[in-house]
Amino acid sequence: MNGLYDEFKIAVYSVWNRRWLALAVAWGLCLLGWLVVALIPNSYESQARISVEMQSILSDKVGVDARERKKNMERVQETLASTINLEKVVRGTALNESVSSDRELAGKVEMLRKNIEIKSEKDNLFEITAKSSASNLSDAQNAVLARDIVQKMIDIFVEENLSGDRDETSQTIKFLDAQLAQREKELQEVEQKRVQFETENLGLLPGIGSISQRLEAARAELGQIDSQLSQASGSLAALNGQLSGTPPSISTPGFGGGGGARAQLSQAEAKLASARARGWTDSHPDVISMKNEIVALRSQAAREPAGSDGYRTPNPAYSSLQSMRAERQASMAALQARKNALQADMAQLVSKQTMEPGVAAEMSRINRDHEVLKSQYDKLLADREQIKLRGQVESETDSLKFRVIDPPSSPRSPAAPNRPLLLAMVLIVGIGGGVGAAFAMGHLQTSYPTADKLQKASGLPVIGSVSEILTNAQRAINKKKLRVFYGTTGALFGVFGMLMIVEFIQRGMVA
Repeated sequence: MNGLYDEFKIAVYSVWNRRWLALAVAWGLCLLGWLVVALIPNSYESQARISVEMQSILSDKVGVDARERKKNMERVQETLASTINLEKVVRGTALNESVSSDRELAGKVEMLRKNIEIKSEKDNLFEITAKSSASNLSDAQNAVLARDIVQKMIDIFVEENLSGDRDETSQTIKFLDAQLAQREKELQEVEQKRVQFETENLGLLPGIGSISQRLEAARAELGQIDSQLSQASGSLAALNGQLSGTPPSISTPGFGGGGGARAQLSQAEAKLASARARGWTDSHPDVISMKNEIVALRSQAAREPAGSDGYRTPNPAYSSLQSMRAERQASMAALQARKNALQADMAQLVSKQTMEPGVAAEMSRINRDHEVLKSQYDKLLADREQIKLRGQVESETDSLKFRVIDPPSSPRSPAAPNRPLLLAMVLIVGIGGGVGAAFAMGHLQTSYPTADKLQKASGLPVIGSVSEILTNAQRAINKKKLRVFYGTTGALFGVFGMLMIVEFIQRGMVA
């Protein structure tokens, strides 16, 4: 412990013995450092905070999404420090007074880009910070300039979010109108092409009236005609059978008789023929009764003498059956003619059917182009109406409100540099540098402050040491030098105090 104390005393003695060197170095470092600090321009900072409130009652109904609005605001926040906007700031503040060329304007823009900061504190709160340290302006002017820069940035922020959206909406509607006009023209061309193609290939196209459908309809009708022919042929055969079993004439009783079985048989057969002419079938109860009566009358007529018939007259039943047969034959002839015509048409359609696939493919392509253009046109039309409605909502209602929470502050003291702290640090560094220089010089010189140091360095025993004896004149000179040293050291602290006073006076002048 004593060794450390001795070393400390030796170090203090070494520095004190070279105090003038330490003082000179301290003065030099302090003067140089204070000059550098004095040359650093003051930077004044202004801040402002703005709040953005989104109204979503009507906006949500027409598709104005809050997330989309937030993305737009983030985009504006990122582009707010663009070259164009910064040029607006330069033109709208005192920076424009020192701009005489495009090169100087570009320099001012780069300076602003470094000194402006925009950040989002919350979802709807933004903070704008600007610094000003123009060397050609006074501190008061720099303070005012920083506030003006922030105010101009707020104006641009509001303008970009309000009028920017309106301009974007207007440009979008113009673009959609141009696209709609182009799609409408293309749609009309496709529709004209489709009408012309349908006219040129009538009957070959798929759909109603196509060859396939016409063939199918012809086959169905041909089947019906075959069925009708089969029915008509059966009916005609039945009529022929009935006609062959019906006598062409019947015997009529004489003028004084009451009529025999043959006369009654003729009347019954006439009634049966009339019933069948009306469409009654053999299963009809009246027809069955008539047939039973005819069978009984025929047996009676067979037992009557041959001369009891009277004279013979044409059988009405036979005549009726003949007319029905003629009608059936005419119907069969008409059905056969229709069948022949259908078969001819089907043969012609089958010959044309080989052309149908290519025509159908071309028609499908035309229809597909028409559907694509129609869907694009409908979508563009819906988008245009939606965007137009959104633009009206945003321009005619307060869907977005800007509120300045903290207006641009007027700085009263420089944000940078912290000159009092820098001046104090220079003083400390200067004193420390002087002490360090004296201490280092003491180690470089070959002198020994104590006998022990000399003994360790030489390796020889030291018999003793002689103390320095000063005369009165030497003591007076040393006292005088010591007063000068103290005065010079005090002057160093005095200069420091004066610089601090000047700094606070300048701050008071800005305020």
